[in-house]
Amino acid sequence: SLPQLLSNVLLWDGIVQEDTVRDLGLSKLLNRYLLLNLLNTPPGLDNIEKCNKVVACLPERWFQDLKSGSTLPELLNFCQHLLQ
Repeated sequence: SLPQLLSNVLLWDGIVQEDTVRDLGLSKLLNRYLLLNLLNTPPGLDNIEKCNKVVACLPERWFQDLKSGSTLPELLNFCQHLLQ
């Protein structure tokens, strides 16, 4: 499944350069494929479960230096989906 593929890609964080992992995992996989799948999933528990799987595989250290209320630029579209 796509969330599992994202999780596997993000496991490379700390082994491969962070910029490369973020580009592949977030810019390419999440924003091109996963988000389209989420937008086409009807609102409800299935959509929430998929979003939870995406959030669970994001490395926490990527968010440590962010100001409160902000996120990674690559996650803006995903965050907008969550707010809707």
